[in-house]
Amino acid sequence: MTITLNHTIVPALDHQEEATFLATVLGLECLPPAGAQGHFIPVRVNDGLTLEFMTVDNPVGVHLAFDVDPDTFDRVLARLRELGVPYGDRPWSPDNGGTDHPLCPRGLFFTDRTGNLYEIMSPR
Repeated sequence: MTITLNHTIVPALDHQEEATFLATVLGLECLPPAGAQGHFIPVRVNDGLTLEFMTVDNPVGVHLAFDVDPDTFDRVLARLRELGVPYGDRPWSPDNGGTDHPLCPRGLFFTDRTGNLYEIMSPR
């Protein structure tokens, strides 16, 4: 059997806020609340992966990296600019406005209010 990642929990100060934020930036869909008392807000990334945002006390941010095609990269970058979300080309400087990623032709990092670090990488 091939092993694939089905879902992962993303810690959040406010699961609805952080799920909506990421879904908006990436152009994804938030699904209806799931789990006991709706304590997860799922964001469908693709047919095989869902991010489950969960409000937790004292969350520690995680790093999630996404490979995207050039058109998707352009749309994400446009949304970040439109929303006024800082981004940058280094994980230690996710607000320098650069897209000159060290590992790919174009890439960027941005964070949410919780401190989760998102990385978007494009082959051109």
